[in-house]
Amino acid sequence: MKFDTKIAVVLAEGLLPWQELNVTAFLASGVTAAHPGAIGEPYADADGQTYLPLLGQPVVVLSAAAEVLGQVRERAVRRELALAVYTREMFGTGHDEANREVVAAVAGADLDLVGVALLGPRNAVDKTVKGAAMHP
Repeated sequence: MKFDTKIAVVLAEGLLPWQELNVTAFLASGVTAAHPGAIGEPYADADGQTYLPLLGQPVVVLSAAAEVLGQVRERAVRRELALAVYTREMFGTGHDEANREVVAAVAGADLDLVGVALLGPRNAVDKTVKGAAMHP
């Protein structure tokens, strides 16, 4: 099945494995919150046990150098695509309010990004994440 939209997560190169997983999980939750229509139907096994719904389309996970992450952010803003960000400072906070505070303290172009995520028209997302490569 081919989708008209694309979900992309771009991670900074050089993160520790736990950081990659943490950032991906947080960023995917941002995409989900902004695009509730991207959520599929609940799952159920053969015994009738139900499970939570997941995103209804694949998520591509990419990696990029810091300067490319900044370019991805700039392109997304310019194209008016909804964007989730995760900054290096967020690793040192313990809750959502503190996360928002560390982001609010820095101008957008100066954010120390370790990850971004977006969902948008397939072509626009492809152009926005240009320079990032498939995550190894």
